[in-house]
Amino acid sequence: MTILLIRHGSAGDPYQWSGDDADRPLDAAGTDQATRLADHVDGLLVGRPLAGIRSSRAVRCIQTVGPTAGRHGLLPETDPSLFEGASSAMTKLVREHAGAEDADRRVVVLCSHSDVIPDVIRDVVSDGAGLSGGRGCAYASIWELTVADGAVVHAHYHE
Repeated sequence: MTILLIRHGSAGDPYQWSGDDADRPLDAAGTDQATRLADHVDGLLVGRPLAGIRSSRAVRCIQTVGPTAGRHGLLPETDPSLFEGASSAMTKLVREHAGAEDADRRVVVLCSHSDVIPDVIRDVVSDGAGLSGGRGCAYASIWELTVADGAVVHAHYHE
C-alpha cells in the first residue's frame, strides 16, 4: 500500500480572507497546482488503483484533490482527522490504513494542512520509517508513504 499525504495548494493570504478560514478557496496558482498534482499522482500510481481520497473539510483541500478525484471517478470524502490541528488523529488514521487487512497494492490519498502533515511524518519516522527526498510541506506537495507488513516503512517527499 501507498499513502499519499498531500498539502493543499495555494489559497492566498489568510489575513486577506474575511470569511471562515475553512471556506477559503484555492487562488489561481493553487488551481494550477491542483491540475499538476493530478498528473504527479497519476505518475505515482504506476498501474495501481487509487482506492480512495480523503480530505480535510477545508474548501482549499477539497479543491486540491478535485482534479485527481475526477480523473479516477471518485468523490473526495471529508474526514475531521485531516483538518487543522488534528495531528494525532491523522497519525492514527495513517496507522489504521497501514494496518488494514486489505492493504496490498492500493493507493490512498489524504489531503491536509501544513500544521498536521509534518507531525505525522515525525510520528512515522519515530515508529522506524526511513526518510528521503528532502524535507518540507510546500503547497501541493506530496509525502509518499510506503507500507509493508502493517506499518509505514518509508516516507519520501515530493515538492
